[in-house]
Amino acid sequence: MVDLYDLICNIRKRPAMYLGRTSISNLRTFLAGYCFARRQMGIPQTKQEQKFSEFQTWIQQKFNLTSNQTWDQIILFFSQDEHTALEQFFKLFDEFTQTENSIEFQQNVTNNLRVISGTQE
Repeated sequence: MVDLYDLICNIRKRPAMYLGRTSISNLRTFLAGYCFARRQMGIPQTKQEQKFSEFQTWIQQKFNLTSNQTWDQIILFFSQDEHTALEQFFKLFDEFTQTENSIEFQQNVTNNLRVISGTQE
């Protein structure tokens, strides 16, 4: 089965095939349906799905907003149209996953240094 980040990568390659039209609103609806279907089937959230749930907060911090708008609405507000907002989503998603991997790497390095030095917290 394709995991969430692979699915997003596939959507990036052929958005109209998955979304009907190249639209950030359609992407959000598609992903909400994907998550809903998994919950209905009793499939537990994957680590990627748990991390992606932090994307909303990350977008709010990135755009320095405290509104109750969803991530797609925020990106759309700062874009020309639905199409360019979807393109912007993929750029932001890449940045989000790179930041996420960087934080994980730093945490692993810190934990490994504690183990090597024999300290615990």
